[in-house]
Amino acid sequence: MNKLTKFYGLICDYIKEENVLLDEPIRNHTYTKLGGKADIFVTPETIEELQAVLRHAQELEIPVTILGSGSNVIVKDGGIRGITVGMGKLTSITASGNVISAQSGARIIDVSRMALEHSLSGLEFACGIPGSVGGALYMNAGAYGGQISDVLVMATAIDKHGTVRFFEKEELALGYRKSMFQGSDYIIVEAEFRLEEGDPERIKAKMDELTEARESKQPLEYPSCGSVFKRPPGYFAGKLIQDSNLQGKRIGGAEVSKKHAGFIVNIDHATSSDYLKLIEVVRDTVKKKYDVELETEVIVLGED
Repeated sequence: MNKLTKFYGLICDYIKEENVLLDEPIRNHTYTKLGGKADIFVTPETIEELQAVLRHAQELEIPVTILGSGSNVIVKDGGIRGITVGMGKLTSITASGNVISAQSGARIIDVSRMALEHSLSGLEFACGIPGSVGGALYMNAGAYGGQISDVLVMATAIDKHGTVRFFEKEELALGYRKSMFQGSDYIIVEAEFRLEEGDPERIKAKMDELTEARESKQPLEYPSCGSVFKRPPGYFAGKLIQDSNLQGKRIGGAEVSKKHAGFIVNIDHATSSDYLKLIEVVRDTVKKKYDVELETEVIVLGED
């Protein structure tokens, strides 16, 4: 009996069998609709189930990869070995006074809508961010002048042994598209946001304005991983790419969006290899033309 078979037998004592999938195509779980297969894809419904996954994986020395909503990742064509944990069923959102708590699998868009329902202001900027709460905190996601660190109070995470730890905002080293969680063994399971009381009509008007701006400027009609590159100091990545005449540049089924140059879209059954090759073409071209190094915002997982 190999380790994965043993893990499957153990974890099905804790988690419904329909939430433990073998050889699951990752493209079913990413916004790009790309990615090979996960050996085992597990979607825990509670923190306790997640702890059981981590405990047994640790005992059997099987690697674990965490996948949030799949909005800001490219999974390579060879897929992911070991156990992939999808956080998409940990979606509880609660409000108390001017504080909203949300599990990491909840969509940050839904948290912004909960804020509106309770006449709370501060998360309007997040109304169009397609990722999960965990992913948004992991990247300190932002848009339209706001970012997660503006409203975050604390985070709850667990380590690879399943031990829970609480982090104050000041401990998280939040910066532009970065946090302490990058490169750490901690897995975000919940975030707490403190907002301000506001006028619901004004909050809704702002959200409507930002939604319209997003829909008019971004290529939402195609699968994509969102904005591919971080903003280089003193520049806008999309403008540099546009001025390099790269809009419409295509490798396989991946294309630099003609609508917004900061996006690479899957227009015709692209592979992850198509995507990654096109990213390198864009980086090389901008470097040669403007001597600006574009740093990717998207996270790359898996094997070739």
